[in-house]
Amino acid sequence: MTGTSPGWTFLSNHGHVLVSLAADPEVRMRDIATRVGITERAVQMIVGDLEQAGYVVRERVGRRNHYTVVDRGRFRHPLEQHVRIGDFLALVLRGAGGGASVNGAERAGRRA
Repeated sequence: MTGTSPGWTFLSNHGHVLVSLAADPEVRMRDIATRVGITERAVQMIVGDLEQAGYVVRERVGRRNHYTVVDRGRFRHPLEQHVRIGDFLALVLRGAGGGASVNGAERAGRRA
């Protein structure tokens, strides 16, 4: 695929942050920022959006936060609203060795 521009991706920053939280529920905001390529402040705003929309639940554990992705949620855009978040995360994390994280997301969906 020579000649293609590496300047765009299929997922938005919100999608990248959601995948990061599902892969590592105790990840630090600065680590997500590095992985996604955005500022820590942008990550904080996105996590706030995801929490407000009910896709993520934040729990304070000692001095750290633990994030639970609610997998029963669905994509927001009409073209993809039939896709469950848990199914998407299972697909994305399967190749990244994230099986345990997907199970954690599934448990969160049953709890929330």
